Amino acid sequence: MQTKVLYLSDLKFNLETWRRELRFHFNEMDSFQEKLEEIASREYKRESSIPLESFQNRIMIEKNVISKLSHRCKAKMRAISLVNYNENIDGRLQNEQAPLRDDMKTYIKLHYELKEDMMDYFLEWL
Repeated sequence: MQTKVLYLSDLKFNLETWRRELRFHFNEMDSFQEKLEEIASREYKRESSIPLESFQNRIMIEKNVISKLSHRCKAKMRAISLVNYNENIDGRLQNEQAPLRDDMKTYIKLHYELKEDMMDYFLEWL
């Protein structure tokens, strides 16, 4: 049973870490949206508005993805809290967490690509 508690604690730690990271990224997207609005309020050439609109759309999509991933993490946390401690450790919960882990890895990679693109854009237009 002690082994199972440690095992579940590790899974819970991963989920809590992901949820904190997702909250941070959500707030970061709000900050980037404000910067984009600042650029939009200035009277720049038309060439600044095309990527700006693209970034605004990508931010909306990213915030939607963040919300979905956060809900999935919360559901996994709920599953961990309802686990039967007398059941054998068979890796079921960890195997169920693997798709979420893979989705988080993909999301984080895409998030940082978007962030780099926006930072380059900000350097050019701010």
